[in-house]
Amino acid sequence: MADDKKKQEEKPKKHAHGEGPVTDAKVHAEAKKGGGGGKKRGRDQKAPATIQAAQGKAAARGEHPARLGVAYKDQIIPALMKEFGYKNPMQVPRVEKVVVNMGLGEAITNNKLIEQAEEQMMAITGQKAVVTRSRKSIANFKLRENQPIGVMATLRKDRMYEFLDRLLSTALPRVRDFKGVSGKSFDGRGNYTLGIKEQIIFPEINYDRIEKIKGMNITIVTTARSDEEGRALLRYFGMPFRTA
Repeated sequence: MADDKKKQEEKPKKHAHGEGPVTDAKVHAEAKKGGGGGKKRGRDQKAPATIQAAQGKAAARGEHPARLGVAYKDQIIPALMKEFGYKNPMQVPRVEKVVVNMGLGEAITNNKLIEQAEEQMMAITGQKAVVTRSRKSIANFKLRENQPIGVMATLRKDRMYEFLDRLLSTALPRVRDFKGVSGKSFDGRGNYTLGIKEQIIFPEINYDRIEKIKGMNITIVTTARSDEEGRALLRYFGMPFRTA
């Protein structure tokens, strides 16, 4: 009987829930505290998402808004309000859309140019291009009505800001002997058109698949009421206007 009692005493006691032996009270408290610490670490891991949520619904889903779009809201709007004396942020001019157009006169005799231009435009803008067609027949140019003669893409919102960001920070600095863009290419209503001679300035273009160098026109449509306001808006975005 004495031996049986000894064996029962030697058996380790268990928790109320039957989860392993009871340890020293201090050790048990530390273990419990450590478990709570694990929960805290879980909350810490979610903190970045909480910070992102303050930047908008897209950020809360883990998406990243366009860098120029954030800069426009946080920095450019206050700067333009101060410069032009706007009383309401809604008066501040903004970029409404960006139209990228590539004309292909040689596509009259070579239909493959249209396919290549579509592929390149998609790589540059990040969206499918629209094929532009002739409106009437011109015999001198061997042009028939409704014949494909170019491609274009209209960008808005985040895709527009991302394209402008790549154009201003990456593509234009790759232009040979670049001295800035002309400040006289406004249309009188704050809209700006920029001509590019070579599409290869965009790093998205694959050199091995290019048969011919082609140019394009980029039109930045703004809500500015004058060229002065449009020039100031683009200058704050980082457009490198020629000084002389």
